Amino acid sequence: MKLGTTFLATVALAMTSVMAQANELTIVSWGGAYSASQNNAYHKPFMAMRPDVKIINDESSNEAVAKLRAMNEAGNVTWDIVDVEGPDSQRLCDEGLAMEIDPHEWLAKAPDGTEAFVDFGPAMINKCFIPQIVFSTTFGYRTDVKEWNGAVPTSLCDIFDTAKFPGKRSLEKRPKKNIEWALLCDGVAKDDLYKVMSTPEGIQRALAKLDTIKKDVIWWSAGAETPQRLADGEAVIGSTYNGRLFSVIVEQKQPVAMLWDWQVFDFDGWIIPAAVKEDKLPLIKEYIKFATDTQRLADQAKYISYGPARASSQPLVGKHAELGIDMAPHMPTNPANMKNYLVNNIEWWADNQDEVEEAFQVWLAK
Repeated sequence: MKLGTTFLATVALAMTSVMAQANELTIVSWGGAYSASQNNAYHKPFMAMRPDVKIINDESSNEAVAKLRAMNEAGNVTWDIVDVEGPDSQRLCDEGLAMEIDPHEWLAKAPDGTEAFVDFGPAMINKCFIPQIVFSTTFGYRTDVKEWNGAVPTSLCDIFDTAKFPGKRSLEKRPKKNIEWALLCDGVAKDDLYKVMSTPEGIQRALAKLDTIKKDVIWWSAGAETPQRLADGEAVIGSTYNGRLFSVIVEQKQPVAMLWDWQVFDFDGWIIPAAVKEDKLPLIKEYIKFATDTQRLADQAKYISYGPARASSQPLVGKHAELGIDMAPHMPTNPANMKNYLVNNIEWWADNQDEVEEAFQVWLAK
């Protein structure tokens, strides 16, 4: 009788463990303020709605591709939802490591009934990607440069006007975005941009345009460098991620302003590992539908200055939860900031990155 009791207790414990795992979601993200924004906007409200569910945070997104490859190779995928940038989602999708998603099944409609894939628009970059936020690479500039005689940059192409706006520029030390900006300011129309870039002559044309300011450029590799250079006065204008500029302008209150003209959008969002456990899918779908609805994406903007990927979320963006400031003007997706913009063409860069990078490095070394 004692053995039977022990056996039943063991079985009951094992079943409890399995049920607990079925109600756990391991969600992978980037850590820091970004994961905190997700925790506040998505995880906590979801667990309040589903108190039987536990969300486990894993901060491995910067290694997501390598780790998912390794897990898949070992036949032991332990992640349920993974936050990745657009290019990584493309790689994972192409390699069959990310699940293809039917937006009709996985994503909630907008409050007015608009289908999710229409509401997300260009953020639906591939069949595996579930959009979440939009961030951009754009320019900040000092507002107290005496040599500018009261003028301020209003156009991307002011970057190339060293006579009117003298001083050091801080640009990223890679061709992506710099090539597009150079060609736009050399007269190439937006619709023709990637057609021109697909020729050796087009790349050389962009490099020739960059040559006109090369002696005035300080190159950066980390997103924090431009804000620090602007704060120190080492550079008078420079590119970086809009969230970094928000910090130096709003939080640090430095004499810096944003130049949104021709900002380049990148998308960040979720992928679901293709080898995720079948019994987890209902809960994963429930979470994704909740975390990507119109209100939740607007709520994330209370904690970080990245724009919600849904058009219907834009009017709902309110004040920063701690600073109390209106966040809409600081969002890359605010209509006032989107008069001219580009969406990072991840497929073009995936196909051409190596050749363009080589040409860029040769040009840098001259």
